[in-house]
Parts: sequence; C-alpha cells; structure tokens
Amino acid sequence: MSKRLGVIGHRGYDGLNDVLAFLANEAPRRGHLLSYEDDLLADVAGGSPLAHPGELDALITLGGDGTLLRGARYVGRTPVPIFGVNLGKLGFLTSCRHQRFAEAFDAFERGEYRVEPRMALDAESMTVEGGVGVKFRALNDVVVHKGGYARVLRMRVFVNDELMGAFAADGVVIATPTGSTAYSLSAGGPVVVPTFDSIIVTPVAPHTLAIRPTILPPDAVVRLEVDDAPEEVLVTIDGQVGASLAPGQSLTVRRSPCPIGLVRFPGRTFFSRLRRKLGWGGLLERDHHDKT
Repeated sequence: MSKRLGVIGHRGYDGLNDVLAFLANEAPRRGHLLSYEDDLLADVAGGSPLAHPGELDALITLGGDGTLLRGARYVGRTPVPIFGVNLGKLGFLTSCRHQRFAEAFDAFERGEYRVEPRMALDAESMTVEGGVGVKFRALNDVVVHKGGYARVLRMRVFVNDELMGAFAADGVVIATPTGSTAYSLSAGGPVVVPTFDSIIVTPVAPHTLAIRPTILPPDAVVRLEVDDAPEEVLVTIDGQVGASLAPGQSLTVRRSPCPIGLVRFPGRTFFSRLRRKLGWGGLLERDHHDKT
C-alpha cells in the first residue's frame, strides 16, 4: 500500500546522503510519495516540498533525538507517526540505526511495526491579569531556568492549585515519561517507562537537600511562579525552542490531549535501549559480548 512520506533531516550527519539516496531510489519505485523539508530539497532531484502534516501517512526524521523532537513539533496535534532514523550516537527516541534502515523500511512497508503513543505536554505562560501569553508543546520536557546570571531562582510550584513547595534552585524540569531519560535524568530525576503516563517535576540543583524529584499523575496541572529572579527567566521546550518569562508571569503545564506516535519495530524495547544506550548492562553484559 502506497504511503505519503514526509522527510526532515539534519545536514550535519555523514550518513544523511546515503539514506536520502535510498529513499529517492526505492520509495517511488514502490509507489510511495516523498516530500522533503526545504533544507533537503537541494539534495534530492525531483523532490517535492514538505506537505502539511495532515496530508502525510508518516514522517521520517534523519538525524538524532533532536531531529526527532523537531519532527514532533512539525506534526503538532496530527496523528502522524514518526519514523526516526538515528544517524548519530545516542538516538534514544529513534526507530532504528541508519545502518539498518533498508531492513527497517522493508518492515515498515509490510506493516510490521507498531505506533507507540507518547504523552506530550502543553505549556502556556499567564500574565498577572490572567491572560494567556506564549504557548508551547513538548515531547520531552519544559524547563524553567535562569539566563546568564550566577544566582538561583526562588520558585513556588503548585499542583492543581495547591502549593507543592517553595524552593531555591537553578531551575526546574517538568518532564514527560519520554523525557525522563533526558535533562530530568541528568538533574537526578527518576527513569520512568515511557508508556506509563505521568508528569515528573525535577528541581535543578536545589539548595535544600530535602527537595526531591516528584512523579505526578498525568491529569495534574502544574503551575510555576518565580518569586525572586534575575532580570531574565527562560522557558525552554525540548532543549530547542523557548521564550522569556516576564516578571509577574506564571507558567502552567498540563498533559496534552494529543499524544505523539513513535514507530517501533519488534525486538526493540525500552529496557533494551537502556542497556544499550545508557550502559545499564554494566560489566556482565560487556563480558558477555566479549565472549560472543
């Protein structure tokens, strides 16, 4: 069955041209229609511009996790699954390595995959008067942090309008289960199975040891108010885009009603990724591989 496939990619990876060449040769021959983001059109003879996500059956991202996160922003609230191809080293969110793309593409074409829904977050800033400021959507996390000042932020975090706590820290990470293995993990947060819907609140370098990361139910509404801060407080979405939080503004984060679908193939599980990507196998697994 023919598919309408969108393609976005990161030109900084060596394997990009090989995958683009494979797609350009094989996809049309098999009856699939390809469209490319503007930055890739010059590298593909006869390619068409990337269509509106609602006109696609799937989006192929060529790069690393950052490219996949960019693809997630592109598909927005449409139910377009993302087929991530890892051209880098980590690729924790991607569907396959580029060395196995031909094999994975065959399986994808045969329908031998599943789409795993991943919870996303909607974030919006609120003015003192209660008006809505900027709006964002995150697959990994929403981070509130200081700018270039060597001082801490004093914040209050509310959950469903109840004060959760007030603390001083370098910032706070509000993460999805998918984002639990990203910045939140580096800040001391827990690893959460990505299909276990929840919201993780992880302070960054809190100045009180009693302040610990907290896992909230998925329907929780988190509101963050900055009481004492340098001139610039930043809100960063998935480590890529963001805005400033003006004095007197608050930030509200809640579960998005529209999950993001990631393509998954048989045999590639969350725990196998932990062992392979984050080294959870340890010495035992290393020794096993050395003997085989």
